[in-house]
Amino acid sequence: MFGNNKDTKKPPIAVVPTSNAHNSLVKGTVVEGEIQSQSDIRIDGFVRGTILCKAKVVIGPSGVVEGTITCANAVIEGTLDGQITVAETLKLEKTAKVTAELTTNKFIVAPGAIFNGTCKMGQAAANAPLSKKDGRGKLPKKSPLKKEAS
Repeated sequence: MFGNNKDTKKPPIAVVPTSNAHNSLVKGTVVEGEIQSQSDIRIDGFVRGTILCKAKVVIGPSGVVEGTITCANAVIEGTLDGQITVAETLKLEKTAKVTAELTTNKFIVAPGAIFNGTCKMGQAAANAPLSKKDGRGKLPKKSPLKKEAS
């Protein structure tokens, strides 16, 4: 029983997304790199890098994202500088400050929101990969924010 030296293998832990689960990066949190999520994510801190989300991404009023976002839906109340591809609906709230190349099926802009950049809309545009992606729909390993030596 207790002294048994038999090799016991435990089955791997399966990650099962919960439909009402969400992730949150609070104000004061800094993340550099890649974030992947099956469920909703709210960002009130700072993210530099890539966010791949199969659900909704919310950038709160104090949230700042510098990089690339790919998601199903998005609501931006804070700051985005980079690229965003939204399969369904992208909403910019009145406090949003966005400088980006955006691609979405539907785009809602509240009065007072600031948007500078390019926009491609419609179902075909939202399903097209970003120019920075490879043919398999994956983002490159190299960070889009690191400057190359001249």
